[in-house]
Amino acid sequence: MLSVLALVLFGLVMVYSTSSVNAISEGGVGYKYIIRQLAYVALGVILALVVYRGIPYYAWRYKPLWIAWGVSMVLLALVPLIGTENYGAKRWLGIGEVLTIQPSEFVKISLLLFTAKVIDSMRAGDVERRAAAIQIVLCVVLPALFLYKTQSDLGTTAIIAVGVVAVLWLGDIPLKVVFAILAAGVAMVVFSIVGTDYRSGRMVFLDPWNDGADGYGDGYNIIRSYYAIAEGGVLGAGLGNSHEKYQYLFASESDFIYAIIAEELGLIGALAIIALFLVFLVSGLRIAAGAPDDLGRMIAGGCTIMIVFQAFLNIGCVIGVFPTTGKPLPFVSMGGSSMMSSMIMVGLILSVAKGAGETSVYERRREDLRVIRAHEPYASAAPAQRGQSFRPQAYDPRVRAPYASPSQAPSARPYSTKQRDAYARSTYRSVPRR
Repeated sequence: MLSVLALVLFGLVMVYSTSSVNAISEGGVGYKYIIRQLAYVALGVILALVVYRGIPYYAWRYKPLWIAWGVSMVLLALVPLIGTENYGAKRWLGIGEVLTIQPSEFVKISLLLFTAKVIDSMRAGDVERRAAAIQIVLCVVLPALFLYKTQSDLGTTAIIAVGVVAVLWLGDIPLKVVFAILAAGVAMVVFSIVGTDYRSGRMVFLDPWNDGADGYGDGYNIIRSYYAIAEGGVLGAGLGNSHEKYQYLFASESDFIYAIIAEELGLIGALAIIALFLVFLVSGLRIAAGAPDDLGRMIAGGCTIMIVFQAFLNIGCVIGVFPTTGKPLPFVSMGGSSMMSSMIMVGLILSVAKGAGETSVYERRREDLRVIRAHEPYASAAPAQRGQSFRPQAYDPRVRAPYASPSQAPSARPYSTKQRDAYARSTYRSVPRR
């Protein structure tokens, strides 16, 4: 997927452009954060290669899935207990003093894989519909609700919901069921926004200048994002020439990096990012359409739709179409957990593409069967005319080889008992005893 490579390289350039200001203001060198981001990219590539080369996609039906699901659930449970808090939310786990991970980024992958596995087992007849529904509720829905309740992370919960709905759709679940689940998810999002004070405050994106503080309250960051996009125009202010990244726009290197892209590279650069994600979407769905089985189709399609949905959710928040959710732009924004989880999903998609080019176990078994096919008995014989019958290859029992000429072969037309006996006497009369 060249689109992923282009997005990652694009992101590294923009992360350096935006993060160098913060690094220098902290008294460090300008390349402090880009070195860290390069390490995250390298680790993400390694994880993607392990998933792509080391774990066949159909192995997620078995033990690897339970290991991934179990580890992600343990990490999810540890966040409320020993997690670290940033920007008013406890969503991270610190590993030493160097690495900080966000478990929800990996939980969404395990829940998508588990949903695909359950639907695949149901379609194969291994699990009844009621048992499949119970498994999805217990192992997918409840962890997602636990994530939302303990971490107050509506954005990741919505991304998980979209991924699960995509798997159900690709798994040929009846559309009325898919739409019912989708409607329930939308109702939950609306209730979560209206019923929570700080989330209802984010609805100020509809009119950020009227936030009760003359644009310096909840609407401040979206206003600065508007300024960045407006200053970029069509061609942009030039790479590195952003004004808003000088600590005017909060999270300019992560959640709002798209605004800096629009400011420095203009409308052309902003549309280029959208085009690359659309190319990724088409490529991923093509891989899903060519998958060898239902499980591969659900994994490739679900991962593709989940990544692209998160990308357009981020872009929508930056341009003021959606309220701020705090979700990064995949492959582009600074952040280790987002980069690694996105790369793992790319590895899953590529593993399905790899499996599509391999001979399945069923095809190998079919090729090993020795089947007698009906065809013309002799290569030198004239093509059959309309009305003449074909017959299988005729073998001479005396030498266990095809007859030398058509005249020696038994007739394919019906014959009487007398004719059959006469042919048998003439055929076996000269056969020597062995």
